[in-house]
Amino acid sequence: MRVVIQRVSSASVSVDKKVIGSCGKGLLILAGIEEADTEQDAAWLSAKIVALRIFSNAEGKMNLSLKDINGEILVVSQFTLHASTQKGNRPSYIRAARPEKALPLFNTFVEMLKQESGKPVATGEFGAHMEVSLVNDGPVTIIIDTKNKE
Repeated sequence: MRVVIQRVSSASVSVDKKVIGSCGKGLLILAGIEEADTEQDAAWLSAKIVALRIFSNAEGKMNLSLKDINGEILVVSQFTLHASTQKGNRPSYIRAARPEKALPLFNTFVEMLKQESGKPVATGEFGAHMEVSLVNDGPVTIIIDTKNKE
C-alpha cells in the first residue's frame, strides 16, 4: 500500500458536486492499493499513521500524534499512486490492484483506522470521479509505502 498523508486544517471530498466526506483538523489520506498488498500491510499502515507525531505541541515542535490532538481522518482511494512513468509519457497502472481486490482491502484499511484512532473515518467513493479540497496545514505531506516500511 502506498499513501500520501497530508496534515490538514480541513478537507472534503465531493462526487457530482455533493460533499460525501469531510474532516476538520487531522489527516487527509490518499490511499493506493497494489496487487501484492495484504491485510498485514493495512494493519501496519493504520497503526503507523495514527501514531505518527506530526502535529505541533505547545512549543511548536511536531511531537503530537493524531490521537493526542483528537484529530479526524478522511481517506480517499487513489489507484494512480501506483503509476509507473518509466516508459513513455502515458503512465501505466499495471501494479494497481483490480477493484475486486482493492475495494475489500481499502474497506479493511478504513476499519483498522477506525479501531486505531477510536473515531469515525470519513471516505470518498471508491471508483468514482472525486473532487478533493483541502487546507494543508504546514504544509506537511508524508508518503509511506508498506513495501519499504518507510
